[in-house]
Amino acid sequence: MDYRRFGAKLLVRLDRGEDIVESVKRLCREADIRLAVVSGIGALDYVSVGLFEQGTKQYHTKEFSGSMEITGLAGNATRMKGEVYLHLHIVLTDASYAAFGGHLNKGRVGATAELVLEILDGEAEREYDEVTGLNLIGFAGDE
Repeated sequence: MDYRRFGAKLLVRLDRGEDIVESVKRLCREADIRLAVVSGIGALDYVSVGLFEQGTKQYHTKEFSGSMEITGLAGNATRMKGEVYLHLHIVLTDASYAAFGGHLNKGRVGATAELVLEILDGEAEREYDEVTGLNLIGFAGDE
């Protein structure tokens, strides 16, 4: 991973074999990023994506391997109990040009990935919500 800072934005290059999720978490820890918007493009050779079933409050995971293009990667970096918490969604295409995606659990770079982290002032701490079964963004001091 290599990156450069341009004002409040980081331009990140990930190389073959690196995992998107673990790399962004490490960058957020090292640079003390507490709140950011994440976007990106690139190529993967392995991905694990999840789909949240609202009725059962369960994530279902599916794995894919082979040449895949990231046509869209979007999400955010926040904190939960002081630790980096990423919420990333991804859309990919495969050799048949079919699109698929979901919540990004793991994504191994097959060629390269180019990401932008836009750092926001402030902090948002995740809190577990019993009603949805999700870790929702909470805002300190909200009533």
